[in-house]
Amino acid sequence: MDEQMTMLGGGMAQPLAARLRPKTMDEIVGQQHLLGQNMVLRKIIQQDMVSSMIFWGPPGVGKTTLANVIANHTKARFINFSAVTSGIKEIRSVMQQAEDNRRFGEKTILFVDEIHRFNKAQQDAFLPFVEKGSIILIGATTENPSFEVNGALLSRCKVFVLKALGEDDLKALLRRALTSPNGFGYQKIEIEEDVLSLIANFANGDARMALSTLEMAVLNGRQEGDVTAVTRETVEQCTSRKSLLYDKSGEEHYNLISALHKSMRNSDPDAAVYWLARMLEAGEDPLYIARRVTRFASEDIGLADPRALEVAIAAYQACHFIGMPECTVHLTEAVVYMSLVPKSNALYMAYEAAKKDALTQLSDPVPLHIRNGVTRLMKDIGYGKGYQYAHDFDEKLTDMRCLPDSLLDREYYLPTEQGQERRFAERLEQIKKWKEEKRGE
Repeated sequence: MDEQMTMLGGGMAQPLAARLRPKTMDEIVGQQHLLGQNMVLRKIIQQDMVSSMIFWGPPGVGKTTLANVIANHTKARFINFSAVTSGIKEIRSVMQQAEDNRRFGEKTILFVDEIHRFNKAQQDAFLPFVEKGSIILIGATTENPSFEVNGALLSRCKVFVLKALGEDDLKALLRRALTSPNGFGYQKIEIEEDVLSLIANFANGDARMALSTLEMAVLNGRQEGDVTAVTRETVEQCTSRKSLLYDKSGEEHYNLISALHKSMRNSDPDAAVYWLARMLEAGEDPLYIARRVTRFASEDIGLADPRALEVAIAAYQACHFIGMPECTVHLTEAVVYMSLVPKSNALYMAYEAAKKDALTQLSDPVPLHIRNGVTRLMKDIGYGKGYQYAHDFDEKLTDMRCLPDSLLDREYYLPTEQGQERRFAERLEQIKKWKEEKRGE
């Protein structure tokens, strides 16, 4: 009873997510592509053959949990290190300790949470010790390690990509929380299946958020004798969300993104902002919307306003940097901009036409004169012969043909007269006319 009281109310020692943190691989929910039977990461951990690696994935998917599981399985010394609170002085101290341990035949595994927060100098401090084998480095990051981890360090680490948890995974986790002695197994909780789905959808793939939401909902549930009733209304109050949540892999998801796309295409900013709000308030990932807006910028606007792509990329980066709810205004700026600027699908149509020819002409060789003759043999058989370097000519143009012989008359890019694309159309017409004149001389 004392243990139960410690978990409940003001005396609770740890939040629910911490109390339910898995200690073995079999307790981990999701990530079956890495931890399923005969999967490579599972074998590495089971055999205690861990090498330097990076866990990359969104928040709440089990990166730190995996590190803790490795700590429970390994015979090596395991050191937990935070990139938020540690500097180069602490790094060097730990590295020297690991080097001393290595001399006595003891392996050291160093887990660095949020490794992307380390600057280049701090990351460089790890490198010689990783190279010498003084430490086995395990880093966790929510950012793309290709951009955030030094190339030299990254090349010595195997990257494992962790996926956002699906609704079924999250619901399984929530059910475990309701029955586990470390969760609410000592209480009588009444909660419907659709309410579990509501929490799982709200969590958006994040196990920590799902458990935190459940914990808050239980603590604010309606008491009916010795039963705590958790209703849809309770969850909505705890999350400040109405019942707008929808299945992100279902039909309504595609209906809403279609509505947003077509509203922007139809130059209707009011409708575009409405459908944007519908998606965001329903729990949609802002980065997903930003990616769709980026596609729209080139598919439906293109060179009618080349800045549209810049605005879309800037909105994506803003969403990436600050997240919800602050990034709503950046997405609003982007969709209003896309709605108001001139439209052209010339780039989309150009690629589709070229793709059709490319798929039917895959065997057409690249003309010899535009091949790169990098060796003597290549040059001897004609690679690069007759190539005209445009910068050697006053007009910066040549009448050289670059398409295969079977496609010499093809025209894929057919610019419109919309917005700035009119200037590109005029320039293209000038180029074609000049080349025709040169070829007729």
